[in-house]
Amino acid sequence: PMRRVFDAIVVGGGHAGCEAAAAAARVGARTALVTHKIETIGEMSCNPSFGGVGKGHLVREIDALDGVCGRLCDHAGIQFRMLNRSKGPAVWGPRAQVDRNLYRQAMQREMHNTPNLSVVAAPVEDLVLDGLRVGGVVLGDGSVLQAKSVVLTTGTFLRGEVFLGEKMFPAGRRGDQPATGLAHTLERLKFPLGRLKTGTPPRIAKASVDFSELEVQHSDDPPEPFSFLHQSVEQRAQLMVCHLTHTSEHTHAIIRDNIHRSKYIQQDISGPRYCPSIEAKVMRFRHPRHQVWLEPEGLDSDLIYPNGISMTLPEELQLEVLHSIKGLEKAEMVHPGYGVRYDYVDPRELHHTLESRLLPGLFLAGQINGTTGYEEAAAQGIIAGINAGRLSRGLSPFTLDRADAYIGVLIDDLIRQGAPEPYRIFTSRAEYRLTLRSDNADLRLTAKGFEQAGCVSAARFRTFQSVKNELAELTALLSAIRLSTHAWMRKLDITLAEDGVKRSALELLGLKGISAEMVSKAVPQLRDVQPSLLRRLEIEALYDRYRQTQQRSIDIYRKEEDYVLPPNIDYAELKSLSQESIEQLQQHRPRTLGAAARLSGVTPAAVVTLLQYVRSNHARLRREQSA
Repeated sequence: PMRRVFDAIVVGGGHAGCEAAAAAARVGARTALVTHKIETIGEMSCNPSFGGVGKGHLVREIDALDGVCGRLCDHAGIQFRMLNRSKGPAVWGPRAQVDRNLYRQAMQREMHNTPNLSVVAAPVEDLVLDGLRVGGVVLGDGSVLQAKSVVLTTGTFLRGEVFLGEKMFPAGRRGDQPATGLAHTLERLKFPLGRLKTGTPPRIAKASVDFSELEVQHSDDPPEPFSFLHQSVEQRAQLMVCHLTHTSEHTHAIIRDNIHRSKYIQQDISGPRYCPSIEAKVMRFRHPRHQVWLEPEGLDSDLIYPNGISMTLPEELQLEVLHSIKGLEKAEMVHPGYGVRYDYVDPRELHHTLESRLLPGLFLAGQINGTTGYEEAAAQGIIAGINAGRLSRGLSPFTLDRADAYIGVLIDDLIRQGAPEPYRIFTSRAEYRLTLRSDNADLRLTAKGFEQAGCVSAARFRTFQSVKNELAELTALLSAIRLSTHAWMRKLDITLAEDGVKRSALELLGLKGISAEMVSKAVPQLRDVQPSLLRRLEIEALYDRYRQTQQRSIDIYRKEEDYVLPPNIDYAELKSLSQESIEQLQQHRPRTLGAAARLSGVTPAAVVTLLQYVRSNHARLRREQSA
């Protein structure tokens, strides 16, 4: 008989749900992953890729916390590229094209073989309340699963509606029913709900595409894995290419002439700003053409994903649009593109653990919080899962702040600013991006994951410690070797500016154009070091001169961030604040001064006024609180 009582329940088998379920199980909670259909666990509903600028940082951070998606991308990836290489390594973005089938199969194996994790195929229709807390879920057949914590990762399924041309029908994605019961539950419990929308492009038969005159994009070789556990990727021997084409003026004319036939476009509901539909691009921008990347969906797949032309026009017009694009003149459309409109919960209702303020024990992760993208969903999933598992076992919460990780930036942005439009991570959103690099995610997070969160295995931690110690030894070795400019020029046969300054080997390695291979002429110990570790050493050397300055900024931020505000402040008493500042502070009741500073409408001057008020009234506020 199926177990009916768990510590934690995760609803939804997408990217947020899988990371949440695995994380809750890793921290020792008896966990159930409950999903409509087991065969769609790990489904890549939209693009067949992971990572990119900002997004790749999230995947590396998830991996550093012993998460799942990075390892599986290294198994199922069929093209790997490091984006943004023209800029500094701090903003490089690892990205992979991924075989949909291999990834889905691997994720299902992972879920079925994770200790402490049970997979249940059933729709969830309602939440069970235990007094003022969540107590479990009600399944479609009326049966109940009990738990001390529940994570909702409903994606686009919450009262989802699919749009194709002038037609609309209830669905969370093509072929899958929406979650209407849970939407009614959240409405009944007075959760602040909104509507967002997203879309996906048509899929094309590979054999019908003329690739002969299109620009080819090859994989990096050697490919750089996502996971810190891997030195190589599994499909290296059969890496695939992508192709670049563009829309034309004819494409844009077809869209402009028929825009009235897309019901989806007519709606006044926010769609993704940074991944808009081709209809939105044509109506918003007057560019003569837009990029279209033709991406393979897998090693054995006969489908091509045309990245950049998400659309919701009627099927016959979608085919017309495809035929107006170079290389697609004879394209066969296997599935049309479509749009999805769905409910989401205003994430300002959440704590930084992603636990609900309204209903203790309930956690939300992924598109239900107003984000877009697999990586953003998975990042929320791992934090929600860790905390749901820890809460169910009576353990302290685990959070990451803006100086710890891009995951911390993402969650803090959501909780402080909400998601009036689908939220996507960018490196520009991080104040401390010289420190928050994709190459050092393990140095930043793995020890925290092991010691504070309990989500990192002992074996993983030992591997990490070995790498950390070797990097520290190499850094110390290079720092200890100091020579004059002239001596370095003689030893390495290079040209440097004759400035008379003595430099360490680490400082030298941080100079533009100097590689670890070059320095190894003077430091032979580098010759036996793994290439991946040498690359990391080069990046550490490059940013070493900025480390202290960045750390001072982080220390100031943390001091401000950690200044706890009394919970019983009546913000209306601060007469010198603007009405907007007072309303924001009253609504969100920030726990710390740093949290107050990031609220929309709260100016730096308002923060100073608030600090002065708290210091002047500290004794009175404490007396009132204890009374």
